[in-house]
Amino acid sequence: MTEFSPGSALLGGALIGVSASLLWAFHGKVAGISGILAGLLRPGPAAWSDRGLRATFVLGLLLGGCLLMAIRPELLGSSPRPLVLLFGAGLAVGVGTRVSGGCTSGHGVCGLSRGAKRSFVATATFMLTGALSALLVRLLFGASS
Repeated sequence: MTEFSPGSALLGGALIGVSASLLWAFHGKVAGISGILAGLLRPGPAAWSDRGLRATFVLGLLLGGCLLMAIRPELLGSSPRPLVLLFGAGLAVGVGTRVSGGCTSGHGVCGLSRGAKRSFVATATFMLTGALSALLVRLLFGASS
């Protein structure tokens, strides 16, 4: 993906915003993917109360990706990085979400829109560490195609 398409970016952003707003309005839940997934995997009776909602949310994310792969696979492309590096990056993101008490969707989309100072700090930290990580990977492994 080398071309920027403002139309699809605006549409995607609007869909994320509407989805997060509907989840908040109808269920009182923040559309933070790490929190939704953690609650789905958490054992115990308290976790069962909204397990269906959480499972539907995660299933929708997975099915959306599968649908895109079936309809427009060229939009997904492939990674120029080794699988082990991608696994390490995913693990680092998972640890980061636990340390910061949320993920980019929970803090960046929902928290910022509610004016949460904690989310502002978390999102600024995500952006800074993401940029520094990309620079480090570029320096260590070379530019991607």
